[in-house]
Amino acid sequence: MRPRAHITVLLLLAILARTNGFSQTVYNLKGRVTDATTGDPVPFANVGIQGRPVGTITDFDGIYQLTFTAPADSVVVTYVGYTSRSKAIMPDVARQTIDFQLTPGTTQLREVRISAGENPAWAILRKIVARKKANNPDELTAYEYESYNKIQIDIDNLSDGFRKRKSVKKMAHILDQFDGVKGENGETIIPIFISESVSDVFYRRDPQKKKEVINKTKVSGVGLTDGSVVSQLIGSTFQQYNFYNNWLNILQKDFVSPISDNWKLYYEYYLADSIPSGTGYDYQIDFEPRQKQDLAFTGTMWVDGETFALTQVDVNVGKQANLNYIDRIKIQQSYELSEANSHWLPRRTRVLIDVDEPTPQAAGMLLKFYSAQSGYKLNAPRENRFYDTAIELKDDYRDHDTTFWIKSRPEVLSAPEKLTFELIDSLKALPVVKTYTELLNIFVNGYKRIDKWNIDLGPYLFLYANNRVEGHRFRLGFRTDPGFSKKWIFSGYGAYGTRDHAFKYGGGLDYIISRKPWTMAGIAYARDLERLGLTTETIGPSTIFGALSRFGAFRRPYWQQDISAYFKREVVKGLTGSVQLRHRTFDPLFPFTYRTDPAAGEHSPLRSDFDVTEVNFEARLARKETFLLNDNERISMGTGNSPAFTLRYTHGFKHLLGADFNYNKFSFNIKQSFRAGVIGRTYYNVTFGYIPSTLPYPMLYTPLGNESFFYVENAYNLMRYFEFVSDRYFAVRMEHNFEGFILNRIPAIRRLKLRMLATGRLFYGNISHANETLTTTTDESGKQILTFNRLGSKPYLELGYGIDNIFRTGRVDFIHRLTYLDNPNVSPFAVKISFWFKL
Repeated sequence: MRPRAHITVLLLLAILARTNGFSQTVYNLKGRVTDATTGDPVPFANVGIQGRPVGTITDFDGIYQLTFTAPADSVVVTYVGYTSRSKAIMPDVARQTIDFQLTPGTTQLREVRISAGENPAWAILRKIVARKKANNPDELTAYEYESYNKIQIDIDNLSDGFRKRKSVKKMAHILDQFDGVKGENGETIIPIFISESVSDVFYRRDPQKKKEVINKTKVSGVGLTDGSVVSQLIGSTFQQYNFYNNWLNILQKDFVSPISDNWKLYYEYYLADSIPSGTGYDYQIDFEPRQKQDLAFTGTMWVDGETFALTQVDVNVGKQANLNYIDRIKIQQSYELSEANSHWLPRRTRVLIDVDEPTPQAAGMLLKFYSAQSGYKLNAPRENRFYDTAIELKDDYRDHDTTFWIKSRPEVLSAPEKLTFELIDSLKALPVVKTYTELLNIFVNGYKRIDKWNIDLGPYLFLYANNRVEGHRFRLGFRTDPGFSKKWIFSGYGAYGTRDHAFKYGGGLDYIISRKPWTMAGIAYARDLERLGLTTETIGPSTIFGALSRFGAFRRPYWQQDISAYFKREVVKGLTGSVQLRHRTFDPLFPFTYRTDPAAGEHSPLRSDFDVTEVNFEARLARKETFLLNDNERISMGTGNSPAFTLRYTHGFKHLLGADFNYNKFSFNIKQSFRAGVIGRTYYNVTFGYIPSTLPYPMLYTPLGNESFFYVENAYNLMRYFEFVSDRYFAVRMEHNFEGFILNRIPAIRRLKLRMLATGRLFYGNISHANETLTTTTDESGKQILTFNRLGSKPYLELGYGIDNIFRTGRVDFIHRLTYLDNPNVSPFAVKISFWFKL
């Protein structure tokens, strides 16, 4: 009887359970949570049933699934940085799809209260930091992976004033189409750019090198073409975010990682959750900056409880941070566990940069990046030379079809993304868009493109100048564009002065011998008016200062004919060599003479003009410099935190092409910008130079002075033009930007987002007795003439301090000159201004 009794009990229990199951409805909810502003998924959001202990989180694509039993009346979505939202559940409908669009809101974590002992999150943070080297993928011997990248740029925050503009009204029919797919709470946006790329990425640690081979690209943008530069920018190289590094460089700004070595200095932490993993716990840690103005993140990270490696990261930077023109930055990253060596590796990354509208009547901009990595191969490094070209485009990178992209995408394009590809072509055809695009290209490039002739006219900064020698100077130049030739580049200009009634002109021809390795050759000729101490070589890359230097008194002018030929080649990655043959004439328009026979002393014949012929050898080593190859040019994207070294030797040949001197010149330069820990970023530029030859002083070294009201980065800002001359010298320029390290911590000031900086300039040199006696103090008629100053036993020194980011664009420098204050017409102190567009 006992077995039957057991069977009876079991049957009764089964019947009761089945009856209970039929009495309750089992709901199966699914849906997607997206950002109402951008349309992007919101991963890791909390989804729960109102009043019930039932919930889940969205995956990286913002998708959730939730199964529960009645009763239930609504589902709620919450996440840090967004306004919470709830929706009703339809009764008696077992399967439902409920999507959410969340509106960005105030980002605030729960209050951290420690009643006894330390913050429980700190113990976990110490373990995360201690294991950073072991968990950092860049510490692997090598890795390779396949990368898919998608970039989209939209115009958003369309104010009423912006919508009422005539140019925008002409886009109304396009905006109406896009409104149809924005969603119930989405905001209207105008897509202007979308791209996809597929590439292979290769990395090795020792020596540290990285290479990307871009296989295919698809680009559609207003004002942009599927050119090689754009195709390289949209690859994986510029979308890398490694939170294991102490600092993340985003938009040329340094953001401190939430797991940096100085984590306690910058962040507050909250242990939000700990989930049993079998042998231990996995952890969810929320964090926010101690100072809202610091370049630090607010967000959440998920940590593996066994290895203390990151498994998911969701961070954002708000409007309070010391940034310009940026409303918010959001980075979401997920990792996957490698079966080969149990290493957590980045799997997918999504980045949003919301650019603020500059005025209430303008619109903002959204920049969205998505990257997915797959097919990792670990610890199998390639040979060194394989990595020599950091970014390489396949020859057929533009050849693709629809089938290829369907197979290559890790997820299908959303409805707005599909429509974006179609609508951008319509936008590009609008005349008003063409006009704005052309004006933007002129502003950025400095040239006006003439498509019919395949040339660019400009640059516009040099179109007009006015000085005492030339009067009104008018100049027009041109250069050929890639449509003219993929190998040959022609350029030239002509100028005329209304006071001296003289024509100036020049031209050049460059030939691209090879793009891999980059090899060029060319010739150039110019006949123009120049100034001592303010030549193009001395001024360097400061285009605006070069244009402004044509205005004013124009002291110590001279006519110069300059003809040159060069050959330049990248020998190995980071090492570029060049050789140049050059012939120049010097015909002064100011009183100047020199002794042609120094041994004869006072009885030496005098002369005022001379010719020189020289050959210049240069080697430049910048190991971590990254270049983009444009159709007809190579663009440097900087050296990161690594130094760049330049060694230059010049030899002059007497009698060659009528030259008057034999001579040698040596110079060595090193420059670097690097992060100086928590106190900001430092830049220095150091040059050693030596001229062991006897030459007239116009051929010796003249440091760049600055007599303008503007601060010039590569000049001595309280030194007069041509104040000092040396044939052996040591020059140092330094600048340290504290960013917000000091001012962010002063309550009354930090809202202004000002940044403090310190500058220093030192120049020390001398001139040989032979070079000093070569120059005369009187001309051939015995009239006293102006010569030059020499440095004594002490160096020239100026120190400064300043405030940057005044009204987001202005900078004021307070500079003190500490030595050689007895020189004529010098000031011991000056206030100089400058304007920059900086984030």
